[in-house]
Amino acid sequence: QVQLVESGGGLVPTGGSLRLSCAASGSIFSINYMGWYRQAPGKQRELVAGSTGGGSTNYADSVKGRFTISRDNAKNTVYLQMDSLKPEDKAVYYCNAKIRTVQMPHIEYFYWGQGTQVTVSS
Repeated sequence: QVQLVESGGGLVPTGGSLRLSCAASGSIFSINYMGWYRQAPGKQRELVAGSTGGGSTNYADSVKGRFTISRDNAKNTVYLQMDSLKPEDKAVYYCNAKIRTVQMPHIEYFYWGQGTQVTVSS
């Protein structure tokens, strides 16, 4: 069983910063991709940032220049540093990872964290 555990969400004022963390655990063979999605009330879930095992990153246009994704492979952890936060960044942020398990190392499967709430006050 694979589990993604998120932390770091909270309430911050406009212009403030937060750092989200997501640690993967379980019978992991390899992690090829880790990233972050977010979903605001009444809206579809959208990709915020992603990072491959090779170090390539991508960001939603709305967060470029403000958010930074990074990984600590030794800890199976991905981070999202969020700076210059805006009210429109308010959402539940979900960790996502593409993982091969020890039991089925030939199959990559997307796993999801439980979500962490980010609220930005005006």
